[in-house]
Amino acid sequence: MSNTDSTDIVIIGAGPVGLFAIFEAGMLKMRCHVIDTLDFIGGQCMALYPEKPIYDIPAHPQISAEDLIKNLEKQAAPFNPVYHLGQSASAIKKTTEGWEVTTSSGKIISCKAIIIAAGCGAFGPNRPPLDGIEGFEGSSVFYMVKRKEDFRGKKIVIAGGGDSAVDWALSLADIAEKLYVVHRRPKFRCAPDSQDKLNKLAKEGKIELVIPYQLDSISGKGNQLEKVVVKTLDGEARDLEADVLLPFFGLSMELGPILDFGLNLDNSHIQVDPLTMQTSQSGIFAVGDIITYPNKLKLILSGFAESATACHSAQKVVYPGQEFHFEYSTTQGVTGFGK
Repeated sequence: MSNTDSTDIVIIGAGPVGLFAIFEAGMLKMRCHVIDTLDFIGGQCMALYPEKPIYDIPAHPQISAEDLIKNLEKQAAPFNPVYHLGQSASAIKKTTEGWEVTTSSGKIISCKAIIIAAGCGAFGPNRPPLDGIEGFEGSSVFYMVKRKEDFRGKKIVIAGGGDSAVDWALSLADIAEKLYVVHRRPKFRCAPDSQDKLNKLAKEGKIELVIPYQLDSISGKGNQLEKVVVKTLDGEARDLEADVLLPFFGLSMELGPILDFGLNLDNSHIQVDPLTMQTSQSGIFAVGDIITYPNKLKLILSGFAESATACHSAQKVVYPGQEFHFEYSTTQGVTGFGK
């Protein structure tokens, strides 16, 4: 089997934004190869929270992350993307025809344009600095929720004040025996409607808000958690009886080889022109959480729009000088590429 391939666009990242870029590229008659370090598609949605409900996808009042990925995969399928999973884009090289991307497995893919949709890059959870926490990880301390049912009837402590902490508190409130939400201040960093729902559940007694407190220590027998100790900034301590601790303090982001691509960066984010999504390198575009520009919103919805912009910009690179009359999908339809 040849270790070289050729395509129109190489997409780096197979999360939701990368998958939607396949569809947008296909509608513009561009073929895609897709590279992802995970050995499955879906990015963080599938790796960290497949059952997490998502509320801000148009026409879906609520959809699980797993179902969103399945729908995006189905939407992209008619355009026959080629996936290179379980490997990273380790190097890129400018050529007379465009770009050459080399993966960590040695695969070489020549292309006219590149779209980086790498989300947070290589990611992992931010672990709270608690003595002995490693001994409980995977048994009673978890940084993600893959199956809600695993937590039914448990006494759960959720720590954090962002969207993930609040969303999972809302989702687990009906199945937990007891649910605490620990945060250092009353204001949460989440959608206002989610904060309202959290406060409502607290008033109904389905959730106990432990505010203003921070995690201090944990203890238990073997790998089974029994107690979480929290403290205020003044040192006032409180013991929470718990079977499970879910710390949601965000993800650590590591761009890895992307740092060596020669792109302009701002605080580990790729700078792009918001009018085209092009980076500082001609023919390389970037979309999603990995990018920055004035007033950038880190939403899947925004990433979808950025993918559309990037693909329309890339079309001019793939088909230089050709006039393209874009039609709405309702009139153009969707067919497999090359049919």
